[in-house]
Amino acid sequence: MRAVEMTKPGPPDVLQLTELVEPQIQSDTQIKVRIKAAGVNPIDTKIRKDAPFYPDDLPAVLGCDGAGVVAEVGSAVTRFKPGDAVWFCNGGLGREQGTYAQFTLLEEAHCSPKPKSLSFAEAAAAPLVLITAWEALFERGRIQPGHTVLIHAGGGGVGHVAIQLAKRGGAKIITTVADEDKAMLAQEMGADEFIFYRDRDFVDAVNTWTNGKGVNIALDTVGPETFRRTISAMAFGGSLVTLLNPGPDIDWTEARNRNLNIGFELMLTPQLRNLPAARAHHSEILRRCEGWIDTGKLKIHVSHKFPLEEAAQAHRLIEKGHVTGKVVLVVEDWELPVEVA
Repeated sequence: MRAVEMTKPGPPDVLQLTELVEPQIQSDTQIKVRIKAAGVNPIDTKIRKDAPFYPDDLPAVLGCDGAGVVAEVGSAVTRFKPGDAVWFCNGGLGREQGTYAQFTLLEEAHCSPKPKSLSFAEAAAAPLVLITAWEALFERGRIQPGHTVLIHAGGGGVGHVAIQLAKRGGAKIITTVADEDKAMLAQEMGADEFIFYRDRDFVDAVNTWTNGKGVNIALDTVGPETFRRTISAMAFGGSLVTLLNPGPDIDWTEARNRNLNIGFELMLTPQLRNLPAARAHHSEILRRCEGWIDTGKLKIHVSHKFPLEEAAQAHRLIEKGHVTGKVVLVVEDWELPVEVA
């Protein structure tokens, strides 16, 4: 089968198109999926630059997100049959094969039926960001109707779905964006207010928007400096959730004075720590999102599609920063022509 392997840590050129032996089902509960498209995420570029979580497994096939068609099932599989369209987040961290390939194996519990209204490219773009945003808002932030929510980078992969999930949760949303294109996407997704963070201090904008009360929930997708400054935009007893390590130099005094709940969201933890129940929970999140997607209440924005052999170019685009929405690899040529940046 065709696949893109990471041969060693380094620049995008370490991603090489190659031929690998097609995987074969190893257990009764596994399914084999013919991958139609694979999502490309910032975590892929970080693993490529630094090393897989399991460096002894090089060369490795990256890619956590995928969508495709079930090709074969184990004898104990009950939820899927050959021909079923599916989406999932599985592998790509260096131990289990990722989705930059024509076929992959996964447990049936780690897979969900693809929403009927999504193309394979849209479905492949969605799982990691949907699970991340869902857990951050509903499970870490405990969002409630009437809450005010600050979502950083609202035009990005996590941001544009987080806006929609927060809206489904009954919240009012303010978001930071870099440019007009991202502002337009954020508005389309349901943001009530946006801040051009290059032109205006977002803490001042948030406190003005909330009449000095601060937001009930904030989602940091940017990094330590943004996390630190967001503390001053929080309401008393609010929840500040970050996807990243806030660093060692945080002064927690103001967070303590505001009685903030600090939450961390790393949706890869269940895979890294081999937590079967948590991985099955991720599939349940996708099933719940499926209903919103197929009724038009949740959209996935794909800005760029590349053929599998141009995985390195997809990584270069993400590393330039400020991608709007998501980037996808088309594994089979049925969805071409491809929009190449």
